[in-house]
Amino acid sequence: MDEWEIDKPLGQCYGSGKKIEYGEEYFGALVETDEGLQRRDFCADYWESQKPNVFCYWKTKRPQPGQKKARFIDDEMLMAFFERLGTETEQEKINFRFVLALILMRKRRMKYDATRTEDGKEIWRLRIVGDKEIVEVTNPHLDDEQIEQLSSQIGEILQTDL
Repeated sequence: MDEWEIDKPLGQCYGSGKKIEYGEEYFGALVETDEGLQRRDFCADYWESQKPNVFCYWKTKRPQPGQKKARFIDDEMLMAFFERLGTETEQEKINFRFVLALILMRKRRMKYDATRTEDGKEIWRLRIVGDKEIVEVTNPHLDDEQIEQLSSQIGEILQTDL
């Protein structure tokens, strides 16, 4: 697996270069680049006026120094990220989606149903809890260290405990 590094928030708007002040709301986003998914932060003014093209985003607030980070990502947002990745074919995004599926299973938002093999790939069938909908996810056969690394990086991106 390739290394997958997402930058931490820098406190600066990617679009305008303006400093994002402590306590100020801003938009964190994942953007598709030639190098893969990258995190970029945008101040609210830039976001509203320019509507940057992003893969997915969330609204957050820059914490005061020493202040515990607020957790803004809920299960619905995780489900939206998971669904958005459903048609992606790049290995990085397949890995990202698989780890999101594991997180959603741990949060009891999805339950394992069955496994099938298609074109040499292991496909997991998962049922969304409280719904009859079945979703499928490719198991990229990540080892424990890779799963932990991706979970940690996803948590950093989304600024939440996973």
